[in-house]
Amino acid sequence: MDLPVFLAVLAAAAMHAGWNACVKLKVEPLAAMTLIAGGAGVIALPAALAFGAPRAEAWPWLAASAALHVCYYVALSKAYERADMAQVYPIARGGAPLLTASAGALLLGERLSPMQGAGVAALGSAVMLIALAGRRKGSAFDGRALGYAGLTALTITGYTLTDGMGARAAGDPHAYSAALFVIDAFPLVLFQLWRGGAGALAALRPFLWQGLAGGAMSLGSYWIAIWAMTLAAIPLVAAVRESSVLFAALIAVVFLKEPMQWSRSIAAIGIVCALALIRLG
Repeated sequence: MDLPVFLAVLAAAAMHAGWNACVKLKVEPLAAMTLIAGGAGVIALPAALAFGAPRAEAWPWLAASAALHVCYYVALSKAYERADMAQVYPIARGGAPLLTASAGALLLGERLSPMQGAGVAALGSAVMLIALAGRRKGSAFDGRALGYAGLTALTITGYTLTDGMGARAAGDPHAYSAALFVIDAFPLVLFQLWRGGAGALAALRPFLWQGLAGGAMSLGSYWIAIWAMTLAAIPLVAAVRESSVLFAALIAVVFLKEPMQWSRSIAAIGIVCALALIRLG
């Protein structure tokens, strides 16, 4: 992975942690997801008109990705209903690079060097350590929260591989990304209308600007990742993007007032070392 691509994916990781923090708005997590997905779609619409539609070969991948993203939003929101961000986020994101590396090798033939493989494994282990440190003192893990976080990791793997292949098939990662975010805006908005009518969306109006901010970070984060997957191996991009756990831990402590333990510091050092292995491998 070239250095500019590596640094761009690190920036994407920071933005990803930022929009996940927005899910902790003073509304239920799925409603916050709706605001963020809708905001990203609104921002992406002018870009979609400017870049035009992607090639026909990309549309099956777009359809599959849209379905997987709905599963992702639901699973992640359910996890956030039951546990802190500091516990859920590392499990959801930490399991994904290991699964993506395995699936990428088996399905796409994108094999990593031994050093890169060691870096991916080390990163996954370090973020899991952050998850263990994320629970509140004296509290037990919520089994359902862990299950939803694990399901989230599976959906991340699915849409990462799907979008990596879709962007390559599209011939233009920017056209693909813009179309994806516009399409992704509809399912959750329609679900909110079906569940609570127009009043359900009107209740979200006070949080509109936070939703747009989260949508902008979500769009920027994944747009960079999709672009990077056309230039580097999909498992490597997925792994570097999961360094977002570092930024999420900082946000959880500073802004969400979740506890900070020494083990998180050790895990943070482990993540930095893992990123070095991935970059140098």
